[in-house]
Amino acid sequence: MSHSFPKLHNALWPGVVGKGDGPDQEPPLSLDTMLNLTAAAQRGGKKFDGVDLFLFLPHTDPSASEEDLRRMADDIQGRGLSVGSLVAPVWPGTVGDSAMGDAASRKAFLSAIETACRIGSALSAHGVRRRGVIRVDSAEFGVDKWRSDPRGNTKKIAETFQEAARIAAGHGERLAAEGEICWAGMHSWKDMLDLLEAVAMPDSFGFQADLAHTYLFLLGYNAPEHALLSEGYDDEEFYAAYEQMVAKLRPWTIDIHIAQNDGNVFGAGSHDKTGKHCRADDPNGKLDIVRCASYWLQGAADRGIEHICWDGCMFPNAVLQNPQTWDAILDVMIQVQDNCGWD
Repeated sequence: MSHSFPKLHNALWPGVVGKGDGPDQEPPLSLDTMLNLTAAAQRGGKKFDGVDLFLFLPHTDPSASEEDLRRMADDIQGRGLSVGSLVAPVWPGTVGDSAMGDAASRKAFLSAIETACRIGSALSAHGVRRRGVIRVDSAEFGVDKWRSDPRGNTKKIAETFQEAARIAAGHGERLAAEGEICWAGMHSWKDMLDLLEAVAMPDSFGFQADLAHTYLFLLGYNAPEHALLSEGYDDEEFYAAYEQMVAKLRPWTIDIHIAQNDGNVFGAGSHDKTGKHCRADDPNGKLDIVRCASYWLQGAADRGIEHICWDGCMFPNAVLQNPQTWDAILDVMIQVQDNCGWD
């Protein structure tokens, strides 16, 4: 059955994350290239409704003027697309710095939130941005430093996130933290839950669930003490563990990434190793995407979720530039919408 919601968005940061000019990196794909690929995809007469944006170069200049942002918004809208969630440039080397760093680092992190809110407000005022949140993480690669003082470092991250959430709320925005095994303090389902409960601001700070990353939560890749599955599991064991994990994190979930994972860990360039995103039709994919998405989407409308977004982060450029990649992605997104959607 066809539904109006959730709207179907494509993430544009796969053209940037893990790309660069290093010896092990491919060149980034421009904003225009990613927009063109998104707008061209179709399946059964349906197309993507919108895109989620990465707020850093080479896609979006964090210091872009209001005129520049209006021009970008016109370009996106002219392709029949809207804008949803935004990725704040919170990492060292961008606008921000570590949320568990010293006072200067944490101040830079908060500056990145201000930047994202300014851009979000401009896009909303234009009319191209109709839905979505601002995505953050702890901006602390790896977990070794965090492990030196887990309780103290989680407290520090939580305090930074609380201040960030207050800034966002002042702009009418909500923040969503993406749990991923490479981010300190967010690298397992239990540590992510502890952090969310420490922030304790559910109206303005929640969780962004990514199917590929949360799959590795189950296996306890960077936190074996929190593993819910062992290698060699069967379907019954998988879904029992999946339901247990989702039940803990779903009440906090305000943004959802649809994705596939082949069970491997991958990193490129400066991006530390994390869950490997795969094509929607990858024969080695571990997830029944539609069934797994249904667990996260229970009660989604009540939590203010209006769209879902495909994340194919760190796909090779040859895969990203193949139109068949996006047609297959759109096909599975439509299946999720038909299975879990609402009007």
